[in-house]
Formats: sequence, C-alpha cells, structure tokens
Amino acid sequence: MTTPAPRLEAIGLKRSFGGRAVVDDVSLSIGAGEILCLLGPSGCGKSTTLRLIAGVERPEAGSIALDGATVCDQRVFLPPERRSIGLMFQDFALFPHLSVADNVAFGLTGSRAEKRSRVKELLDRVDLARHIDGYPHELSGGEQQRVALARALAPRPRVMLMDEPFSGLDNRLRDGIRDETLGLLKDEGTAVMMVTHEPEEAMRMADRIALMRDGRIVQQGAPYNLYNSPVDKAAAAFFSDINVIRGTVQGGLTRTAFGEFLAPGHADGAQVDIVIRPQHLKLDFDRQGSGPLPTAREGVPALGRVTRARYLGRESLVELEMAFDGTRLQAVVPSVFLPKPGTPFWLMMRRDRCHVFPAGVRPAAQ
Repeated sequence: MTTPAPRLEAIGLKRSFGGRAVVDDVSLSIGAGEILCLLGPSGCGKSTTLRLIAGVERPEAGSIALDGATVCDQRVFLPPERRSIGLMFQDFALFPHLSVADNVAFGLTGSRAEKRSRVKELLDRVDLARHIDGYPHELSGGEQQRVALARALAPRPRVMLMDEPFSGLDNRLRDGIRDETLGLLKDEGTAVMMVTHEPEEAMRMADRIALMRDGRIVQQGAPYNLYNSPVDKAAAAFFSDINVIRGTVQGGLTRTAFGEFLAPGHADGAQVDIVIRPQHLKLDFDRQGSGPLPTAREGVPALGRVTRARYLGRESLVELEMAFDGTRLQAVVPSVFLPKPGTPFWLMMRRDRCHVFPAGVRPAAQ
C-alpha cells in the first residue's frame, strides 16, 4: 500500500532581498487536515515563506508540490489562482461595497444558484446566515473574520495559508474564534499553514510547529517535543522564560551547587549552560540553615533568598538570589505565594527537565 503524498510539500526554498537570504533552504510538508504553525520572531522569514508557497513571490531555488504535483520549481511556476490555495491575513480585506453573500461568493465559479448554495452552506457553518444580505460595516471584528474565512473556504482550497489572521481581534474573542476556525478547516480536510510570532498561539493550535530563525527552520515537531526537547538555548528561551546556570565540564560532568550534571559531547574544560524553566524549580523552606536531603529526581538543594515575588493570576513568580554565586533564578509556584524579600529558601532542579547547551550569552535579568 503506497503512502499518499503530502497535501503540501516544500523542499529547499530560497529567497533573498538586497543580497540577504530571507528564506534559506526551507523544507516542510503538511498533510490533509493538519495544522502546521510557522513560528518565529518578526523578520525571520515566516511571511516570505508563506508568499513563496502562495505564488506571490518566486523562489530562487527549491520546489513546491500539492498532492504530489509540482506547482513551482526551476521550470514550472503556476500563478496563485491556479494553486488551489486559500489566503487569510490580519487585514480581512472584505469589499465594503459588496454584501456578505457577494464577498463570500467572490472567488466562486458556476451558476448563480450553485454559488448561493455554497455561500449559504458556509455562512451556516460560521453561524452568520442571518447576515447573508448585510454588509461588512454592519458586523463586528469577529464576524468579519468569519466572513473572510468563509470566503477563503468557498472555492474548496486544498491548502489554507494564514498570516496572523487573529492578531487584530479582541483578546476575549480570539481563542473562541480561532478554535472555531481551525475546527472548520479540519472538517474540510484543508491543510493549514499558519504564521505566528506567539508561542502560546502555536502551542494551542498546531499539530506541528516549525520554529524559524534567520531564514531557516531550526526545529520541527509536535508542540510537546519542541517545548520539552529544545534544539538549543535560544529555542528554549523562545517558548518561555528560562534559568541558566553556568558550569565547566570535567570528565563528562558539570559540577554545580545543585550537584553534578551529565554533559555528553562536551570537551573537558568547556563551559556549558544548564537551562531549566521556572516551573521546574522546586522551593523548600529553610530549617535553621539546612534544607531537604538530595534526591535522584531533584538533585542537591541550593540556598537562595527572595528578592521579589509577584502574583500573576493563576500562579506566582518568585525571584531569588543564590548564595553560591549571586545568580538570579526564577521559580513559578501555583496559586498565591508571596514570601517577603530576604526570606531564605532551598531550591531543587528537576533533573529530567534540565538541558545542557554550549555556554553563550546569559539572558538579561528580568
């Protein structure tokens, strides 16, 4: 039994502007009904990658195929309207002089009755059938976004490309509308590539994430894997705040105030950074100058004193200065926990949540 080709497959895409590589050897694939988030900071090449796949820009190298059929390489270049690709952007770009029905039907072919039937079907699915003869200015931002979605879906595209389409919505509406939108796209079997610079949005939405930096994809995989197995320190820091403990390797081990850490692949004398997220630090009370006993899971406790504590709503963020070298570390504690500055605590690190990377620039103090 042969494996079906990916709905969308891009291999080795390259694009430069002014001699600078904006997209540099980007390869990715998306299956039918799958959601891939292209995630990265502003200016890393996300939107240019989307434009290359849409056919708005032409790559200098690489190929793009839909269901195994090439739509772009060094010999073939199908224009956007022949690629069966839908586009959604932050600007909904609805035509103000056209009714909701005419906006949705804009890209459709066929008889008037066929168009009207498809329009009604989609407006029913986005719960806007009552506005079929209304106009965009009569709708809220969330309703306009759903009209834009219906218009993009009307021609039954095989792939939907979305460039931060929810960023202009009110925070209270965003999650619900985003979830409804992606549920509808999955029901239609549409392959979705969504561009975002917000890690939380990518984690919430994506089946897979492609993390992009300086024009290249540095890591791809399920959200859980990117979060818990980052490829480097920058990848870890992109998803959340991190704590960094500097150490030197001797005999394959790095010795710290928190005990020894394995450092495979690092030469003796090399400096490494041990990275752990604030939620994986555990606090224990000081007992007249002593702390808890070491454990295999959490290592050796180290003493620190509170410099600041803040309540964030669902959790509290406690900042501490460590006694062993003055390093500032952050710990996240569930619910309300606001110890006074100067209060001593013993910290322990979840060994299975620590990552050892080559030493680099320490993150700035928060």
